Amino acid sequence: MNGRVFIIGLGLIGGSLALCIKKAHQDVTIIGFDINREQARLAKMLGVIDEAAENIPDGALDADLIIVSAPVNDTKSIIQALANLALKPNVIVTDTGSTKRTIVETAANLKEKGITFIGGHPMAGSHKSGVSAAKEILFENAFYLLTPDENTPASKVEELKKWLRGTNAKFLTVTPHNHDYVTGIVSHFPHIIAASIVRQTEKLSEKEQLIPRLAAGGFRDITRIASSSPKMWKDILLQNREVLIELLNQWQDEMNTVKELLESGKSKEIYEYFSLAKQFRDGLPQKEKGAIPSFYDLFVDVPDYPGVVAEVIGYLAREKISITNIRILETREDIIGVLVISFQTEEDRERAEKCILSYTSFSTSYGL
Repeated sequence: MNGRVFIIGLGLIGGSLALCIKKAHQDVTIIGFDINREQARLAKMLGVIDEAAENIPDGALDADLIIVSAPVNDTKSIIQALANLALKPNVIVTDTGSTKRTIVETAANLKEKGITFIGGHPMAGSHKSGVSAAKEILFENAFYLLTPDENTPASKVEELKKWLRGTNAKFLTVTPHNHDYVTGIVSHFPHIIAASIVRQTEKLSEKEQLIPRLAAGGFRDITRIASSSPKMWKDILLQNREVLIELLNQWQDEMNTVKELLESGKSKEIYEYFSLAKQFRDGLPQKEKGAIPSFYDLFVDVPDYPGVVAEVIGYLAREKISITNIRILETREDIIGVLVISFQTEEDRERAEKCILSYTSFSTSYGL
């Protein structure tokens, strides 16, 4: 395909989509705009975009595809602004927001002008942000949800998929309501639970000073998503509040069930509760990317001598294996240190394990 693609918002998602489109469609011109001019300048310097637009109208008027990659509330404002422009008749407008119902409702203004809007949500991310973190492989094998309304021609949906084929994502078409309900369950609601666990622990730590020290390691892992952007999650929760209120009511019922089990002291029922949870959790796909980005940890037993961490990282760099995070645990008896290295893909973790085992005599595992 050829033409002009205009990307509004040059962060991790917008920048990565630009790279994916450039990879699959070499004759396309990518124009970018970001309210942060430095991000736009950096995007052009890194080759993520071909041109930086001074404003939204300049980039949008001749575009064949417009991607709005901005926070949900900003996306709604941008869509309203686009509806007031003389866009090309065959242009497709899409977005990357984490909620869809209110965005699709706002896009009715575009539909009235004869412009095709197809809601989109690439379910991938990273602990890093900004255009400098953009990657061609960010969406590979991830689910990419599309939410066209019932009147959107199937040919337009297929055209958008062709534009985005460089993502190598798995496209699923759902209704806006179904999108918000399902992502509310598997993404938005877990973020609330993680944040609430951290808040409760913070309050309890005021009286028990040992808690922050013991809350490292596994506690940090199960509450990792509580470190996400507060502004982003404020907007997501407000836009999807009806679904989340329903889920919170169900969660209160679930917690009351657990409370009753504890009060009754019924050993068999408590065992069954955890057993059923384990069965469902163990049956979930292990290698598919889900709604919450996965990070694959490799645990390396390292001896205590100066430079050992740099040594391990040097071996990985030699094999061009990218890592997302690194930290040291000291939680095993008779072992001085456990190096925990996080990777973005299962493949990278497997390559790293082979690398470390080939260069060193250190032991490795996938969990403590």
